[in-house]
Amino acid sequence: MTDAGARLLLIDDDIELASMMELFLMSHGYPLKALHNGTQGLAEALTGQYQLVLLDVMMPGLDGFEVLRRLRAESRVAVLMLTAQGEPRSRIIGLEAGADDYLAKPFEPLELLARVRAILRRTQSAQQDAAQSLEVAGIRLDPGARSVRSRGWAVDVTSVEFDILETLMRAAGRVVSRDQLTQKLYGRESSPFDRSIDVHVSHLRRKLEQGDDRIRTVRGVGYQFAMEES
Repeated sequence: MTDAGARLLLIDDDIELASMMELFLMSHGYPLKALHNGTQGLAEALTGQYQLVLLDVMMPGLDGFEVLRRLRAESRVAVLMLTAQGEPRSRIIGLEAGADDYLAKPFEPLELLARVRAILRRTQSAQQDAAQSLEVAGIRLDPGARSVRSRGWAVDVTSVEFDILETLMRAAGRVVSRDQLTQKLYGRESSPFDRSIDVHVSHLRRKLEQGDDRIRTVRGVGYQFAMEES
């Protein structure tokens, strides 16, 4: 399956922008449904009909952060947050809450298209991956089920966290740079101001580690999945 034809859901109270996004993305083969409040958008996102949710932060009533928190309690659907320009804290909060990536408004339509395509390529190729399970240093991945177990205990990870962990574990003992991770996950070059990878790794580390330093930061370079405890 290619990413063309994947169904997208937009939750944004800016009706004019939503209309333009709908026309643009549909012209590139991506059917998009737009809803304009958080409550309705959350209910629609939970139907399981969509491969990607485009989620605005600033909405009256149920804002984007709350929609994302409730969505993540029940679903791993990919989420691209639409944040306000010049508000890096909003981006970090969104990533911490489980967003796959973010895009600051106002944005160029082609940049939106590139982000959408990168997320869909990653999530759909992951769904098709029937590779055998992988176990390193007490952590076991099942690519088919997209599940993680640490010392026998189930660990709840998001889709992007799973892909980061799998990449690091397949390179266990070797350093994987931020550039490599950013290119693999998002199909773009990393930027000193882009905290996406760092936030996802930090979140993943908290979920996995129980007193040992399993995912190590190599300052100025990237990350390493350690074969042994420090």
